[in-house]
Amino acid sequence: MTYFRKKIYATAGFNTVSLGTGRKEFHPKKPRPGIEHYIKEAGLGSINQIQNPENIDEGVIGNFMAARFCNQGNLGGFFPMVHPTFQYKPCIRVEGACDSGGLALATAIKTILADMADVVMCIGVEVQNSVKAIYGADYLAGADWFSGNRKKGHVYFFPDLFSRRAGACYEKFGNEKVREGMAHWYVNAIENARKNPDAQEYHNKNSDLLATGMTSPNPKAFCEHINVFDCSKVSDGGSALIFASEEGLKKIGVELKDAVEVISYAQVQDNLTTPPPDLTKLSTCAVAAKRAYDRAEIKSSDLSVLDVHDCFTIAGLLAVEAAGVAGYGEGADFITDGNTKSDGIIPTNTTGGLVGYGHPTGASGVRQAIDVVKQLLGKAGDCQVKISPDKPFGMMSSMGGNDKTVVAMIFRKE
Repeated sequence: MTYFRKKIYATAGFNTVSLGTGRKEFHPKKPRPGIEHYIKEAGLGSINQIQNPENIDEGVIGNFMAARFCNQGNLGGFFPMVHPTFQYKPCIRVEGACDSGGLALATAIKTILADMADVVMCIGVEVQNSVKAIYGADYLAGADWFSGNRKKGHVYFFPDLFSRRAGACYEKFGNEKVREGMAHWYVNAIENARKNPDAQEYHNKNSDLLATGMTSPNPKAFCEHINVFDCSKVSDGGSALIFASEEGLKKIGVELKDAVEVISYAQVQDNLTTPPPDLTKLSTCAVAAKRAYDRAEIKSSDLSVLDVHDCFTIAGLLAVEAAGVAGYGEGADFITDGNTKSDGIIPTNTTGGLVGYGHPTGASGVRQAIDVVKQLLGKAGDCQVKISPDKPFGMMSSMGGNDKTVVAMIFRKE
């Protein structure tokens, strides 16, 4: 029994370069593209893979904080700029902190299931290098309960929230074990990013990544339990992915061999005004993953590829546990043993993840879905991993805030 009332497919994914520190072409004092540039670049990159863009019925744009980073609202108004046939077609902008892209995916699918459209283009976008890091940290604090928590929070608000999670894990599972797992997550992220020309860390030439990942945190300069290498990047970028019904695929001239089926998803919301029930768990991510598995009628062991929201290395450890591929408290050892590498038991974040590719917040959920879709289609280039015919499934899990807004989505190669 299928979860959806009709088949939904994903196709024609495109990611822009994730621009920010680390990229050779990035210079903080030189002009850079604006948010409208990334919307158009991502949209056109997707359109160039189909035949009849005029048959795209509407758009969804995922974005978190353009109103603060770019002084720009009304992002749906940029959709007609992507292609002349989009003039007067509907477009909605959705927001769910760092899971804004994930919500865009879910919105597109619901629109098709409601028979309001056959083809919907999802675009995720963010431009964050418009302000100094200290101001950006304050803007991003809006992903949490700002009026209740910001004033008593660290100047680097979100790094501190996940530093506390790391500290709780050190205390419960052992500092050396967890720290080593986080360092290996960093190594995997950069190694995968070096195979992805669009990744922010593509140009990283560090010859001893593990030693960097094991660098002791300096609370006087940053946070108590993590260092800057444990953090995802401040990034500018965009991603676009098209969803379509069976009839929609025909309308845009895409064959089934160039699309993957979306077989389930779960969107889960936790109370923003309450603290996490357990700092050593991503409880909301775990609920979303279980619901997605149950609706797809598969298990975590059926996955050939996984993409999780590693806004920090500790989040990567906790996310693989929440996804059910590692047991509680076993994520660090699971990663250190190489199980999430491209040739491991469950290749994870194969293009670099948020730590390696970068984290243009509104785009990350869309980018995650694109990377899973490309893997299942065998179109991931140098990042391609083996997709077992017996396990034609991939999952992405995108998180907003401190494990508050989550979308988990499962794809199957036809």
